[in-house]
Amino acid sequence: MALKARVHVMLKDGVLDPQGEAVRHALGTLGFAGVQAVRQGKVIELDLAATDRAAAETEVKAMCEKLLANTVIEKYTVEIA
Repeated sequence: MALKARVHVMLKDGVLDPQGEAVRHALGTLGFAGVQAVRQGKVIELDLAATDRAAAETEVKAMCEKLLANTVIEKYTVEIA
């Protein structure tokens, strides 16, 4: 059975998030005044041919390090299902 991977990529703590700030401001304008901060990220879903969970996780982490995340300013988590 093939596996699926979900990668969550977010800016690291301390890195300015102008898109998140724009969303927070827009929410305030729409009457949602209780939102104090917003961090925006991305989710990447992958369908993998791999059947070994550990090997798939290792491969997806390599993908993140090489392409899917800018590890200088972003952090990521990997879920294998």
